[in-house]
Amino acid sequence: MSVQSEASPEGSKTASTSERVIIFDTTMRDGEQSPGASMSLNEKLELAKILEEMRVDVIEAGFPIASNGDFEAVRRISQIVTESTVCGLARAGAKDIERCAEAIAPAKRGRIHTFLSTSPVHMKWKLNKAPHEVLELVTSSVTLARNLCGEVEWSAEDATRTERDFLRRCVEAAIKAGAATINIPDTVGYTYPSEYTEIFRDLIEHVPGADTVIFSTHCHNDLGLAVANSLAGVQGGARQIECAVNGLGERAGNAALEEVVMALKVRADRLHFRTGVVSEHITRASRYVSAITGFPVQYNKAIVGKNAFAHESGIHQDGMLKNAETYEIMRPEDVGQGATNLVMGKHSGRHAFREKLQALGYELGQNALDEAFQRFKDLADKKKHVYDEDIIALVDDSLAAGAERIAVQRLRVIAGTEGQSAELTLVVDGEAKSAQSSGDGPVDAVFNAIRKIAPHEAELRLFQVHAVTEGTDAQAQVSVRLEEGGHIATGHAADTDTLTASAKAYVNALNNLVQRREKTAPEPLIASGF
Repeated sequence: MSVQSEASPEGSKTASTSERVIIFDTTMRDGEQSPGASMSLNEKLELAKILEEMRVDVIEAGFPIASNGDFEAVRRISQIVTESTVCGLARAGAKDIERCAEAIAPAKRGRIHTFLSTSPVHMKWKLNKAPHEVLELVTSSVTLARNLCGEVEWSAEDATRTERDFLRRCVEAAIKAGAATINIPDTVGYTYPSEYTEIFRDLIEHVPGADTVIFSTHCHNDLGLAVANSLAGVQGGARQIECAVNGLGERAGNAALEEVVMALKVRADRLHFRTGVVSEHITRASRYVSAITGFPVQYNKAIVGKNAFAHESGIHQDGMLKNAETYEIMRPEDVGQGATNLVMGKHSGRHAFREKLQALGYELGQNALDEAFQRFKDLADKKKHVYDEDIIALVDDSLAAGAERIAVQRLRVIAGTEGQSAELTLVVDGEAKSAQSSGDGPVDAVFNAIRKIAPHEAELRLFQVHAVTEGTDAQAQVSVRLEEGGHIATGHAADTDTLTASAKAYVNALNNLVQRREKTAPEPLIASGF
């Protein structure tokens, strides 16, 4: 294998002439080693199907010797996967390797991945072995694996902290014993890009037989450099990248599959390499892994985060509306993210607000637009999320702020194992009216009491409760969304009592709905049948 030359001018290579990089997914092996990220057998089987549909080249399905469950997962995945290579991990001992070979035996394409520590600190404190003993074990373990399986990968654990000359000798031994893939892992996330590039170039240049094998990267993210190091390894001659969906993995995680794939795709002008991954399946895989592990994806996570293609800044939104390439270097559709999201918030500009109104079916004159935009800004300063319904309310509300026809005066709720009921007094058009009602829960009882006092046909479309602060005395912030006859209204309220906040939010939404329906002077609520 020849070392990739320095990048040539933009456009000098096409995808068809770019060199192929193998994507090796270790979500189910290294990823599952994250504390709390264990996956069930059925979850692993489903993930394997998703990865195969993505056309991931190698799926590391588990560590067969670790448990009967891991063995069964590798064996079952080997039975159902037909396109990707199924790989199992094994330490250098005979029992590990034999157990791994048994697990991957049903695979159409199977691989044994065996490893051994090579750094001074690992040899002394982990293995308690001298360098010559490690060299002998490299040869014997790879030889055994090769006798049991046609495809063997060998990894030098903690390679980036290994003395260079000794690393060369270990790699040479593994190649002579029959390894087809040589992995040079940055096990503890210690290296940096230029150093990692040089390690690969050195090995490829100086180790006999290096041109007959595939070199691989496996980078951890302890210093936040896993993806950068992986790409640097490829520039140094590696043609396989080991990575995990969402960057899942021990400690700070592994190189993120989605970031590696899209970096190679987007920057093909400088990185003349290609993968076989169908990138449109990336978001689906990300969301599935997040769901089964319980590890949420941070909102600003590259490629798959909720905000990866969201824009709130007025400057950015204006640019996006004129040409998406101003602030997006890839299309959200390319990773299965759906459409670009222009988030309406306090940083949004007039241009984006006008476009949002047009999308909602409104065409306003300049004066009306200016007034609505100012009210939108005032609202955005008060709440983090401004929904379309909030904007509709801003435009539709024709009555002055504070002119509410319904207000909560008194609330008493009884809740417990013997049932729930609410006693409520509302002030309706200046007149106090009371009612008592029961429900399936205390909130339902409160809402039923409101309907008794102010009858209406509106359907409850949203009920959300958020704690404003921490602790048992925290304020509850409640949002309610009502819909009736094509009209939508939202209401919000905060109180240290969740039920009081719920009643006020519902009444607030009801007031907004009344205001939008009425175009003339208000009639008494009860007389109008509302």
